[in-house]
Amino acid sequence: MQVTRKGTVYEMPGDQPRVGDIAHDFRLKSLDDTEYTLADFLGKPTIISVVPDIDTRVCALQTKRFNQEASQLDEIHFVTISNNTKEEQEQWCGKEGVDMIVLHDPANTFGEAYQIMIPEFGHFARAIFVLDADGVMRHVEIVPEIAQEPDYQAAIDAAKANL
Repeated sequence: MQVTRKGTVYEMPGDQPRVGDIAHDFRLKSLDDTEYTLADFLGKPTIISVVPDIDTRVCALQTKRFNQEASQLDEIHFVTISNNTKEEQEQWCGKEGVDMIVLHDPANTFGEAYQIMIPEFGHFARAIFVLDADGVMRHVEIVPEIAQEPDYQAAIDAAKANL
């Protein structure tokens, strides 16, 4: 699959998740060093927001938007994942007042499992994965132009449809 960043075309090798797929397991840590796996998000719908670099404008907008939604929708899990380091995420979240679950993946384990790492770019593609309570993909958006925001409402609607 190809995506662009300000007109430059990048290839994402492998097969990216599709609607109907069972979500791949992962094991990542949050800012307080709590380890999370897919099992921690089962039981209610989950929006996994993937950002290439949390300390950039569009990634900041995306994370802040889902942080705002998370404060209003207790019946849905919200998590943001980037391949930034813990220190980079801590600094950004502290500055921006973000208190949702933010997981760091500098080793690219989530990126490998979900096939969203762009080797030439060195970051993940911008993506939204909505899982139902059983971990089945109910909405997948890999944003074709990394510099653009995802369709927030489509993700929220998909999560709400699986309550």
